[in-house]
Amino acid sequence: MEYMTGPPAPTQGNILCCQCGVPIPPNPANMCVGCLRAQVDITEGIPKQGTLHFCKQCERYLQPPGTWIQCTLESRELLALCLKKIKASLSKVRLIDAGFIWTEPHSKRLKLKLTVQKEVINGVVLQQVFVVEYIVQPQMCEDCHRIEAKDFWKAVVQVRQKTLHKKTFYYLEQLILKHRLHQNTLRIKEIHDGLDFYYSSKQQAQKMVDFLQCTVPSRWKSSQRLISHDIHSNVYNYKSTFSVEIVPICKDNVVCLSPKLAQSLGNMSQICVCIRVTSTIHLIDPSTLQIAEIDGNTYWRHPFNSLFHPKQLEEFIIMDINRVQGKKKGAGAGARSNK
Repeated sequence: MEYMTGPPAPTQGNILCCQCGVPIPPNPANMCVGCLRAQVDITEGIPKQGTLHFCKQCERYLQPPGTWIQCTLESRELLALCLKKIKASLSKVRLIDAGFIWTEPHSKRLKLKLTVQKEVINGVVLQQVFVVEYIVQPQMCEDCHRIEAKDFWKAVVQVRQKTLHKKTFYYLEQLILKHRLHQNTLRIKEIHDGLDFYYSSKQQAQKMVDFLQCTVPSRWKSSQRLISHDIHSNVYNYKSTFSVEIVPICKDNVVCLSPKLAQSLGNMSQICVCIRVTSTIHLIDPSTLQIAEIDGNTYWRHPFNSLFHPKQLEEFIIMDINRVQGKKKGAGAGARSNK
């Protein structure tokens, strides 16, 4: 029995490279890969060396034209910064892969390995790998330059509190670090009764004053001093000073209220204890457990001082208590503590 079979499947033959004569599969350029790379360099026009500016004080890199960004070695942010340096040259090729080649951290050299593709003769796509080397040059940023030039400041916030201890400033220190308000500060100087915060602009100082107003009961006033004046362009250069005074009342202080203020707080006793200080002063009447809050504006209208601070008080042990049930409130009495 005979079986009918179809014509055999055509097989693709090889051709000879027009340059070196090596048998190769047919391609539009009729050249092998070696000869094609010898004839065409797809990385031509892409710089193989570059420069990165690095500030040693704050450890930031310059992103042109004037932005300084924080980057760690071999991070995605630093890779993006390096690629932006040659972005215009990479527009003619297709970027396939990019990565760092390890270099000694103290060598001030960064090496970037790039893989690119480009369509060359008669639609042939050629892929090539090359290395771009960046030299890290030191350059001090404007913020660090202002810190080094200690007199170069435009505004200062003077925070003062007339107390014997630094409880409030320790509390403010934690809040400032938490909300990262110290980043724009040129310098922080410690004074006997407080701290001075120096800034490069009046807006940054005003932001600090607003933060203090929302954090602790205080009052402030501002002044400015003329430094220079350009009569041709009518430009004035001022140095501003913000004076912030924090109330001299802290936790566990025994205070004496004025009769008018005690009456306005629900007929409280004039002798009270400060249980805590936030944006307001929290007071408690030890005899009736009546509580009240006093904001900064109320305090400065009816100021009062501390009679005793915690170091002057003596600790004692309670041996017995008698609970008073159903004690009637006086006329106009405020809220009481249930603790």
